Amino acid sequence: MAPIYTRTVLMTALLALPLAAAAPAFAQEAKPREPVISVTGDGESSVAPDMAIVNLAVVKQAKTAREALDENNKAMNDVLAALKSGGIAERDLQTSGFSIQPQYNYPQPVDGQQQPPQLIGYQTINSVTVRLRDLAKLGAVIDQSVTLGINQGGDIQFTNDKPDAAIEEARKAAVADAVKRAKTLSEAAGVKLGRILEINENVPRAMPQPVYRATMMKEASDAAVPVQGGENNYNVSVTVTFAIEQ
Repeated sequence: MAPIYTRTVLMTALLALPLAAAAPAFAQEAKPREPVISVTGDGESSVAPDMAIVNLAVVKQAKTAREALDENNKAMNDVLAALKSGGIAERDLQTSGFSIQPQYNYPQPVDGQQQPPQLIGYQTINSVTVRLRDLAKLGAVIDQSVTLGINQGGDIQFTNDKPDAAIEEARKAAVADAVKRAKTLSEAAGVKLGRILEINENVPRAMPQPVYRATMMKEASDAAVPVQGGENNYNVSVTVTFAIEQ
């Protein structure tokens, strides 16, 4: 049997091993954090729209659901046929909503008693989303659609089919803005700007554009609707982290 003092030495050595192994980790944790500067840069690029997305709808009311549907179908078929004959492709026409709803009249209470609603007819709504790639035709398309039966809609969104180049310009401007801000901060703080450690980009998106909204009636349109496309603004935001040289 080993002497007691020998076992004590062995136990002490075994306990010391984990501490010795953990020493580098403790030293690493104790190392001071590298000083950095983090800034956010913004970039913007403007470009004229080359496409419009228009929502148009036919609303019809009649005594029966069948009558309301037949009237609606006729008007919408005329509108779609005119749009196609005007050069709009099938892929740029999409039904975006359809509904048949009963319409009720709610009588005034009699002797304090609520009267049951009276069914007075049905309403059908059929809406279509049109992607128009020739903006010069936009006013005429709206005017013709109203003439053929469109009586609700508008909601024009001006956009770009391929905004990649505009977004790229905004991205470059955002990084340049971040670098400029970081230089200003480092000079004001009396430190020297070092290498870039990290760049994070927010998702680019177009800013909201003015929208033409109207409830359109046949009597209200006797000439092509005047519409202005303006410009689309694309914004990009990036966050850049720089090291500070010691």
